[in-house]
Amino acid sequence: GSERPDDFVDKFERPYKVLLDTGVKFYAALGNHDDPNQRFYKPFNMNGERYYSFKAPQGSVRFFALDSNYMDKAQLDWLEKELAASDSEWKICFFHHPLYSSGDTHGSDTALREQLEPLFLKHSVDLVLTGHEHFYERLKPQKGINYIISGSAAKLRKGNIGASDLTAKGFDQGYAFLLMEIAGDDLHFQAISRSGRTIDAGTLSRAGRRLPAARVTALGTAGRR
Repeated sequence: GSERPDDFVDKFERPYKVLLDTGVKFYAALGNHDDPNQRFYKPFNMNGERYYSFKAPQGSVRFFALDSNYMDKAQLDWLEKELAASDSEWKICFFHHPLYSSGDTHGSDTALREQLEPLFLKHSVDLVLTGHEHFYERLKPQKGINYIISGSAAKLRKGNIGASDLTAKGFDQGYAFLLMEIAGDDLHFQAISRSGRTIDAGTLSRAGRRLPAARVTALGTAGRR
C-alpha cells in the first residue's frame, strides 16, 4: 500500500502504541516490498542507513541488520569490518531474503548465500533471522549456524513448506510470531501461533559453545513438519 505519513500511523504507530509507549524499540531491515526511504522513519531506528549494527543494552549481544535487496561490495566490506571488530559473545544477523528455505514459492537464495555465508562462517555468526517466506521455519543448523524464518506475522502462505531435508520445524497453517531471550551462552526461543499455542520452542547455543543436537527441542505437532 501507500506510504503517506497517515499510513505509518495506521499500520505501525497505532497498532504498536502500547509497546512504543513503554519504550520498546523496533529495528527494521528493508524487504523487497519496502521503499528504501523507510530508513529515514525514526521509529524504525535505522538512522537513515540501509544496513547498520547495534549492541543490545544488556548482555554481550550485537545485531547486524542488512539490506538483502542489494548486496553490493560496499555492504559486504562493511559487514566484514563490523563482524571482525565485534567482541560480543553473540552475533545475530537479520535481513529479508533467506539463505536456506524449504518454501515452494521462493526457496533458498543461493546467490545471496554465496556472498554472505563465507563471512558468517569466518566470523562465527550464531543466528540468522529472515522473512520473505510467509510461514515459520526453523532450519537444521547449516555448517554450524542456526537459521530461522519468521515471515507469517502479517501474511500467510498456507501449505507452502515443501518436503525438504533442511527443516527442523515448520508451521505454515496459521499466523505466528517469534520470541527470543538470551541468557549467557543460551538463546531460548518460542514460536507462538495466533491462537496462543506454542508451535516450536527450544534452546540454541552460540557459535563458540555448541550444544548437542538433543538440547534443541521442538514442541507441538502443528504444521507440515
